[in-house]
Amino acid sequence: MVLSTNTRVESLSKSGIHQIPKEYIRPQDELPTITNILDETTNDQGPQLPTIDLNDINSDDPKTLENCRNELRKAATDWGVMHLINHGISDDLIARVKAAGESFFGLPVEEKEKHCNDIAVGKIQGYGSKLANNASGQLEWEDYFFHTVFPEEKRDLTVWPTTPSDYIPATAEYAKKIRALTTKILSVLSLGLGLDAGRLEEEVGGADELLLQLKINYYPKCPQPELALGVEAHTDLCALTFILHNMVPGLQLFYGGQWVTAKCVPDSIIMHIGDTIEILSNGKYKSILHRALVNKEKVRVSWAVFCEPPKEKIILKPLPETVSEAEPPLFPPRTFQQHMEHKLFKKKNDGLDPK
Repeated sequence: MVLSTNTRVESLSKSGIHQIPKEYIRPQDELPTITNILDETTNDQGPQLPTIDLNDINSDDPKTLENCRNELRKAATDWGVMHLINHGISDDLIARVKAAGESFFGLPVEEKEKHCNDIAVGKIQGYGSKLANNASGQLEWEDYFFHTVFPEEKRDLTVWPTTPSDYIPATAEYAKKIRALTTKILSVLSLGLGLDAGRLEEEVGGADELLLQLKINYYPKCPQPELALGVEAHTDLCALTFILHNMVPGLQLFYGGQWVTAKCVPDSIIMHIGDTIEILSNGKYKSILHRALVNKEKVRVSWAVFCEPPKEKIILKPLPETVSEAEPPLFPPRTFQQHMEHKLFKKKNDGLDPK
């Protein structure tokens, strides 16, 4: 099969093929690590992604509050990723966000194409599929929809789907709630570094400049999931990432020298620490390597909100309070844009995922 430049993975999946095109087959040295993700979730052996209960994050009792903060900071230090429960965002709103996204992806491909992006001319928002500019030169088994969701004045609502009708109101409301949750999380992480509560948020752009980008990842059924990846191994560039999913497993974290499958925890939001916070904390908080596997039985959908600092306005480097003679800076000063370019350049040249 010859792939056109805009072949959608959904179309391949529904075409009845039994073998995936060679462009989607991972390098030989990676293939032994790709396991059956649906089997993995029944395995209780080995390390498990921590679950953090945020119910006490607003507690009036100092001891209760500090216990909650310590649990969150421990997970950020040890893993850099966690399930958040009792996060304060209603089940109803989350159900609406998921229903709207799934409804959009349930439209015919030609209908979704009306919202397509065009990376070549700099139009990154919209419906798309991964181009072969990643580390291995391979394609990934996913389609996606990407757009800015907050602050409101930086959105382009002409990009947002109008079908279903609840997509814009549900997604806009969810973005506001995630923005408020971001402030709470950054406050806890700041205090854990011995900083003022508002310091990390200020360092990543504050109320006006921190940008929230939503990427809905759509992973169709794959006839040869043992040969492909939905998303290749990477760390998130941003400050924090918040992820919803449709309770189909797929996320794996590289922890303790092995790939660990994240269990599906009902009513949770998965939160990643990104490179930006790792850099500012001089490595105290971890940005963990992760990837997405696919399967042949179930479509997987995830909703990732990336909280990004402004590309040029802020120099990312370890904060002075995190550096000492015993703990020199682990990262050179770079703008967020320079960090993105550095990661892309390094990946293209050596296939690794360095900081």
